[in-house]
Amino acid sequence: MSLQLKIDYPETLPDALQQTRKQFEQEAKMAMAVKLFEMKRISSGVAAQLAGIDRVSFLLNLHRYGVPMIDLTEEELLSDLENA
Repeated sequence: MSLQLKIDYPETLPDALQQTRKQFEQEAKMAMAVKLFEMKRISSGVAAQLAGIDRVSFLLNLHRYGVPMIDLTEEELLSDLENA
């Protein structure tokens, strides 16, 4: 089951961003998914579902938002390597 979130925005906003309404709404969904992923609130898989794209495409587009695919501290990375 899917739920919907309704967000009001000015009618002129897509034009101001030189986007169609569909492009703006897709970008808004992606931006929300990226931010929640960056905050470590959701996984990349859930974020991809939220954005309406596959997980690989989501991960490959993170750079457009300045978000790294993998955000581990040196300690976390060393621990992962030891447990591999």
